[in-house]
Amino acid sequence: MIADHVRAIWCRELQRDDLSPDDDFFALGGQSVIMARIQGAFLDELDVEVPIDQMFLNPTVASISAYIESLGAATP
Repeated sequence: MIADHVRAIWCRELQRDDLSPDDDFFALGGQSVIMARIQGAFLDELDVEVPIDQMFLNPTVASISAYIESLGAATP
């Protein structure tokens, strides 16, 4: 499931293990450097390129996962 992979990436990059699907990236302390690392992880691990504007528009695991699924990304 894409959401599980997205959550794992966020947990790793935000150095947290207590993320819920609706936690806001920015409220968790997310900033541009972490966002860039997450974008890279999406490309490397999920084989999907997520534009920076979509990261801002979809600041939760649930919303960015839905966006990635809308692109037709396959579960790794």
